[in-house]
Amino acid sequence: MRATYSGLAGIVLSYVSAAAGTKVSSFAGATTTFQFPPAGQTITAPDPAFPDANQVGFAGPTPTGDEADAIATAPTISKFDSVFPLVNPSTADSKSPATGFDVLHNFGNLAPWRSVESSWLGLTNASPIIPAGCSLEQVHLVHRHGARYPTTGAPPSQFATALHGLAGTTGVNVSGPLAFLATWEYQLGAEILTPFGRSQLFDLGVGFRVKYGELLKKFTNLPVWRTTSQGRMVDSALHFAAGFFGVQSYQQDYHQLIQIEALGFNSTLSPSDTCPNANNAIAAFGTTQALKWAAVYLADAQTRLQPFIQGLPLSPSILVAMQQLCAYEVYMRDMVGMMGAYILQTVALGYSSFCDLFTEEEWIGYSYLNDLAFWYSFGPGNPATSAQGIGYVQELVSRLTKTRITDFNTTVNGSIVSSDVLFPFDQPIYVDATHDTVISAIVTAMNFTALAAEGPLPIDKIPANHAYIINNIAPFASNLVGQVLSCPAPANTTSSYIRWILNDAVLPLSGIAGCSANSGGLCPLPSFIAGMQQRISEVDFAFDCFANYTIPDPDTIVTGQYPK
Repeated sequence: MRATYSGLAGIVLSYVSAAAGTKVSSFAGATTTFQFPPAGQTITAPDPAFPDANQVGFAGPTPTGDEADAIATAPTISKFDSVFPLVNPSTADSKSPATGFDVLHNFGNLAPWRSVESSWLGLTNASPIIPAGCSLEQVHLVHRHGARYPTTGAPPSQFATALHGLAGTTGVNVSGPLAFLATWEYQLGAEILTPFGRSQLFDLGVGFRVKYGELLKKFTNLPVWRTTSQGRMVDSALHFAAGFFGVQSYQQDYHQLIQIEALGFNSTLSPSDTCPNANNAIAAFGTTQALKWAAVYLADAQTRLQPFIQGLPLSPSILVAMQQLCAYEVYMRDMVGMMGAYILQTVALGYSSFCDLFTEEEWIGYSYLNDLAFWYSFGPGNPATSAQGIGYVQELVSRLTKTRITDFNTTVNGSIVSSDVLFPFDQPIYVDATHDTVISAIVTAMNFTALAAEGPLPIDKIPANHAYIINNIAPFASNLVGQVLSCPAPANTTSSYIRWILNDAVLPLSGIAGCSANSGGLCPLPSFIAGMQQRISEVDFAFDCFANYTIPDPDTIVTGQYPK
């Protein structure tokens, strides 16, 4: 998907034209890259010198135990909070992570996923564990890709370009906490997963197998799981499958459907490519709102840091880019130290000098910056959001009712959903890999109103009892799980229920028509389906995505739709 701060990059780069010249420094924002394997070195498969395990044989005993079913059999769920081998960065006002402040989980959509408590949205006693007396019939998983390098043209690379342009003209005059910029190099790639990002999806696959492996017994055909064609998307899907099935067999254990992610191709997992208002000023509204907040929470940082760099005004947008660099460098440099002394020459392992330029309060402000950006660009506060998520809702209803979609007036790809082979109805486990902005659009389209209950987010302060937190909603490897359950029920009532779990937090469904408040997040399946069908009828895809309009009063938008 497009970078969250699409408009921010241009603001950072605006200084380059004034600083561009012919003198070039080898440091101060210079870009360096690394490639492996070494040039000219490839593997020929099969290689007679290196036979594979099947050719070698002698595997020893290989009996396999029964499938795990932890989501139903364990007394409590194992909470996930692993950021190994990342190191929690320090801050300007607390030089030791030992204080307990967690910078990593104030990175917004750049944070690593961790288990969130159901009390976050009010279901204090709810648990992802299957309720007593109920049995799990089916599970629907939508997950984000893992940690990646910045998207092309994102603020971090634009900041490096501006800094390097300055070095090529007047030179870089830096001191104090910014002295490191004189020899700092931009070493980040673009778009693809970092090593840590690959580990996230492998871990997610392992965890999902432990929780839901018992459902494999219900399959009569190989699973068909979906992703899109971007490199990080395919990589994430394959690492998830490797974790779920095991590296020796996963390529034979399921079918990987790859949807083309590009303009002109319908995909519910990449809906912005068929929604023009997801790629214009309507979509950039979140950037506009976020930058207003940046001027508030970064005012002290701007005053504090500007004396230590001459020739480059530290605008709020540049300071945001520096905060993003902290996040991205932490993801990269903890892993690439194994490449040797080259990295050691430029930066300490597991550390980014950008992180401790900012105080704890400024990192909290950065987290809220991301909340604003998503709310007003990809969440309840943008009029084109539900339109982007409603295609997945149509597919969900199709799967739940085993009824083929016949109206192709959204982002649904008719050539896929019309096929029994590509879009089967008999799967106990569905897995769809997508982006952070799409997960945000899906939960908006499904009308999970607990996420939007606080109303439009203010741009001058963090509200009390703040709930729309992107750290919780769409971090790297975020996962949204729908559990279809069979539960005891009184006579003449349904015994089928569904509930939704976001990063291990059970979501209230009371905002969905027909789903009443429930301490366990349960909704009768027929009622949920009817509620989703109502949402499909309410969302005007053609208008919200294609109409020529400007953003109306932000206080009038809380459902991701243009106010009627």
